[in-house]
Amino acid sequence: MSSLTRWVLKHKRIVVVSWIVLTVAGIGAAGPASNALRQEFSVPGKDGWKTNVAIQRAYAGTGGNAAPLVPVVTLPAGKTVDSPGVRTQLVAIDRRLAGALPQARVASYASTDDRAFVSPDGRTTFAIAYAPRDPKQPFGDNPKAEKRARAALQGSTVAGAPVHLTGFDALQDQTGGNQGPGVLVEAVVGGLGALAVLAFVFASLLAFVPLLMAVVSIMTTFLLLWGLTALTDVSPIVQFLIALIGLGVAIDYSLLVVSRWREERAHGHSGDAAVQRAMETAGRAVVFSGTTVAIGLLALIAMPLPFLRSMGYGGMLIPLVSTLVAITLLPVILAKAGNRLDWPHVRTDDRASRVWTRWAQTVARRRWLAAGAGVAVILALVVAATGLKFGTANADAIAHPGDAKQGLVALERSGIGAGALLPHEVLVKGKNPSDVATSMRGIEGVRGAVAPQSSDWHGGGTALVEVFGQADGSSSAGRDTLDRVRSQADDLGVRVGGAPAQDADFTSAVYGSFPLMVGLIAVVTLILLARAFRSLFLPVKAVLLNILSVAAAWGVIALFWQHGLGSEPLFGIDATGSIPSWMPLMVFAFLFGLSMDYEVFILARMREEFDATGSTTEAVVRGIGRTGRLVTSAALILFLAFVSMASGPDTYAKMFATGLAAGILLDATVIRALFVPAVVSLFGRWNWWLPRWPARLLRVEPSLPPKAALGSDTP
Repeated sequence: MSSLTRWVLKHKRIVVVSWIVLTVAGIGAAGPASNALRQEFSVPGKDGWKTNVAIQRAYAGTGGNAAPLVPVVTLPAGKTVDSPGVRTQLVAIDRRLAGALPQARVASYASTDDRAFVSPDGRTTFAIAYAPRDPKQPFGDNPKAEKRARAALQGSTVAGAPVHLTGFDALQDQTGGNQGPGVLVEAVVGGLGALAVLAFVFASLLAFVPLLMAVVSIMTTFLLLWGLTALTDVSPIVQFLIALIGLGVAIDYSLLVVSRWREERAHGHSGDAAVQRAMETAGRAVVFSGTTVAIGLLALIAMPLPFLRSMGYGGMLIPLVSTLVAITLLPVILAKAGNRLDWPHVRTDDRASRVWTRWAQTVARRRWLAAGAGVAVILALVVAATGLKFGTANADAIAHPGDAKQGLVALERSGIGAGALLPHEVLVKGKNPSDVATSMRGIEGVRGAVAPQSSDWHGGGTALVEVFGQADGSSSAGRDTLDRVRSQADDLGVRVGGAPAQDADFTSAVYGSFPLMVGLIAVVTLILLARAFRSLFLPVKAVLLNILSVAAAWGVIALFWQHGLGSEPLFGIDATGSIPSWMPLMVFAFLFGLSMDYEVFILARMREEFDATGSTTEAVVRGIGRTGRLVTSAALILFLAFVSMASGPDTYAKMFATGLAAGILLDATVIRALFVPAVVSLFGRWNWWLPRWPARLLRVEPSLPPKAALGSDTP
């Protein structure tokens, strides 16, 4: 690090010009890079996904994992679907749908005469319409088709009763689905929140420096992303990774380096010497932090799903670029303009924070109590996380007041059930589809099955049978029904597709490989941190605490959303009953690396203070005193970035953002400010132990042997 910093300070003009060129090129590349992203949601090798691909190929891109639009009508009292004139009006509804949605597959009671589309009392009936999928939308969504269908059905009635258009696309559209703030808007909102926090931390114009580093990092990463899209397909989610993680880590790294530079200046160093000393300590911590964040995201390549692997490739770019900016451009800015920007110099960094120093002293004195309190909070949330249920959030959770929710309520109250929104699509070849439908009707949990006879439901030597479960597919009952439908399909020699089948396959594929991903991250991180801290215990503790921290965030998601303990009072959204299967994985990828940032910041300073004093207690007190404010400020900046993400109307975005925000706050408070100092205090010199043989492998000096008793500072 010393050699690099000397070279950077010697070639200031080259460094600045290079980053200006990259940033300008990145600004120009941001639009093309975003346009080149492709939404590829596949589960290779799994039967549900293969069946859905076969369905979409044979049926003009309709169905498969895409949810149908579902018109619903509840007739007035005294009227049923068998009443005179009702069928004619239902046929007219089908024609309107077909006219608005060319190439769509439409089925209803009017076209099939099947009572699967009718409630037990005969008053409520529904239709299903599979429009061709929009390749630009994730997971087969087609908001344009929903809008066309809604316009076609506007003002339609049957026996005087209005027709409501529901279905997952319709429900999502009424939450504002795709109308929330875009990635740049979210970055701007998060940036303004970050500026407010930085202004408090520095109380000078230096508050703008971390934001400048974030802009350079994010724009340069978009340039690299554009190049990456020429080599492989990259998921659109990567642009959110770049914007939000880039905002967080670039500011975190700058915050650490600038604070250390101010501290060195307060201790009498100036000019290049202050920058050099800051980079030898804080710069080194930044390199290890950036590497661990990159590893956390790159480990997604261990997943068997292409879109997750693309997020690993794309996601690792932003921490690496942010690290390069922090160790090259930032030293030049501090050396050339730091003194002038540190105006007005209201707050001095000569001494550690008195508040955080007193806090660390209290934790060190009451370490057993502090550790116990931390364990109690974390374990309670980890236990809650064990109850996570994976699947599409239930329809009621994404339903906001409006026509789509009225249709959903009509299905539920009539006894038809929310299962009609996501039918199981059974692909039949070489069998009589009517016989298959008859067999499926007898399955427990299945409300009805229908084999439409029109040509739209036959293609490529196959036919489709729609199987309607009673329960929402995201519920335990819905998943049990899917298992029984699949078992029956195996006996009949037919294949099961549809969104519920692909969701189940996704969960199986992802979480079957999840231990491999965690193991890969843990091993590489342990090696890096063992070298950074010259310790065996500290890296093991860091990895275990990070995993527990992420599990605690999962627990918050389970309580807040799955059980509705926060979503209902805060957002007015019912308990979801389950969590999208991709969400815990993404929360892990985001939080593991970001949380490790804080761990490295704190432990690097503790290691430095222990080397200087030989006292674990002093290392804890000084380490927390110097880094406590930085870590909480960094966490607050990320929290505000995620809050900006949660401000949109989309339920899944709110769910993801609240999980990340809660995880960041838990990590910065309960884990890093309470549990870490307590545990380090408890283990005394065991923290710094590195035997000779691993020290030789890591090419570092061995550390003190643990001769002392637990918690002691003396050998």
